[in-house]
Amino acid sequence: MSTAFVLVSTEIGAEREVLEKLREFPEVAEAYIVYGVYDLVVKVKVERPEDLKEVVTSKIRRLEKVRSTLTMIAVEGFER
Repeated sequence: MSTAFVLVSTEIGAEREVLEKLREFPEVAEAYIVYGVYDLVVKVKVERPEDLKEVVTSKIRRLEKVRSTLTMIAVEGFER
């Protein structure tokens, strides 16, 4: 299993709309509206690392009102 965190910038005021659209993607394990430089933090989980590209470029980045993304691929960690 591969995990990545995607920071998403949206058009002004579109955070909630994009958050709701992210619910449709089974690869999105968690998503949060946040304050700061980015508008959303999205946790993506896929079977293979190469599947991350497909999710980010073909799904998340193609959502209407998404301006930009920054993807951070997790290399080591833990969950409680």
